[in-house]
Amino acid sequence: MTNGSTVQVRPFHAGDEQQLVDLWLACGLVRPVNDPYRDIALKLAQSPDLLLVAERGHDLVGSVMVGYEGHRGWINYLAVRPDMQRGGLGRALMQHAESRLRDLGCPKINLQVRESNTGVIAFYEKAGFTRDAVVSMGKRLS
Repeated sequence: MTNGSTVQVRPFHAGDEQQLVDLWLACGLVRPVNDPYRDIALKLAQSPDLLLVAERGHDLVGSVMVGYEGHRGWINYLAVRPDMQRGGLGRALMQHAESRLRDLGCPKINLQVRESNTGVIAFYEKAGFTRDAVVSMGKRLS
């Protein structure tokens, strides 16, 4: 997976926060309306065991935030350090996420990708995801 380098996928630890935010920034996942520190705090308050990071040595090189509310699973903040992309780490993170969701009895995974992010759409299609005939809607409460 990652050119022979040892990568470990594990739950997030409190000391990971800055490296995780830096990873998300490097991958272009943070938008002005998102506060990544708040997103991490909210996840830790809900289900901390579903925030996974990939670590090589002392460096965070990947992440996935998994959600499940009893009906559908969600994937958020799937990130792989740009210089390590296309090496199998994203696929490995998805396998960990899917395994966690299966263990919880989750019947289906949903995710959202910006339409302009064609490379990521192709990644998810290769992972077996298909486009649903739905309209994604949102309403900001904060």
